[in-house]
Amino acid sequence: MSALAKLKLKTVQKVAIKDATQDRRTKLLAAIDEQLKVLAAAEAGQGYTVKVSTRGKDEAGNAVTIEKTKTVRAWFFEQDGGWYVQCRYGARVLPLGADGNAAFASKLSEVKPILAAFRAAAEAGEFDPALRQAAARKAKGEVATAEQAHEQR
Repeated sequence: MSALAKLKLKTVQKVAIKDATQDRRTKLLAAIDEQLKVLAAAEAGQGYTVKVSTRGKDEAGNAVTIEKTKTVRAWFFEQDGGWYVQCRYGARVLPLGADGNAAFASKLSEVKPILAAFRAAAEAGEFDPALRQAAARKAKGEVATAEQAHEQR
């Protein structure tokens, strides 16, 4: 008798239960935390960089992991005698309400409370509709690209 014959076997497929809203919220919170680090570096007069691992090939053509340094772009910028702060999800700027898409601070030191307010709003779920819309536009763009590729064939 084989070792497998003693086991009770069944066919099953694992169902991953994921909450897309919670995933988007977690991604936004991580990005806001990273922006707090970018702000601390900017206040110190430095740029903020992170190490990113990518796959590449060496001289012999073998697949290897390559570590690169990536500069993180700030969500805040100086203009009109102050600092504008935008909340982003990927490359998209999220609306902050009916009045606009950026908060204004007169000094760089006032950016941290704005980022803290973004974090509190994200934790409370206030950005969820905007995140859902940004994710839907991204998915719609991918479908359109696939449809265009199919039509070109």
